Amino acid sequence: MGSGPAPLRALAAAATALLAAAPLGCAGDGPKTPPAGAGAPSAPQEVCTLLITHWAGVILDAGEGRDAVRLDYQSMGLSGGQNDILRAVLADARAEQGAEDPAAAHRLIAREAQRRCADRYRSGAPTDGPWQ
Repeated sequence: MGSGPAPLRALAAAATALLAAAPLGCAGDGPKTPPAGAGAPSAPQEVCTLLITHWAGVILDAGEGRDAVRLDYQSMGLSGGQNDILRAVLADARAEQGAEDPAAAHRLIAREAQRRCADRYRSGAPTDGPWQ
C-alpha cells in the first residue's frame, strides 16, 4: 500500500483494520454478543459507509462538473454496487447543497451512506457477482 493518494492509503489502512478486527475476539473471550437491541456488527457495511462518505465528500467539495479524484470506482476501492450508492448519495447531496448549505449536504452524505450501505449488507455480502 505504498502508492496512491494519501487519503486512499489511509482509507485502505482503516478498512484493513476494520476487516481484521471485526470478526475476531481475544482467545478465550468466548463469542461476542451485541448489546440488547443492537444488530451484529457488519464489517462490510462499515467499510462501505466509510468509503462512500469519504469519496462523496471529496467529490462534492470539488464542485459541480469537476473530476476531483480522476479515479474510476474500482480505483476508489468500490464495487459496482457501492458505486451505485455513491452516485445516488452524491445526487441527493448536490440537491441538498443547492437548497441548504455545504454542512447540510455533508450530514446527508453521512446519513444516506450509512442507510444505503446497511440496506445493501443487511443479509451479508451481495452474491450476485464479484463487482455487484
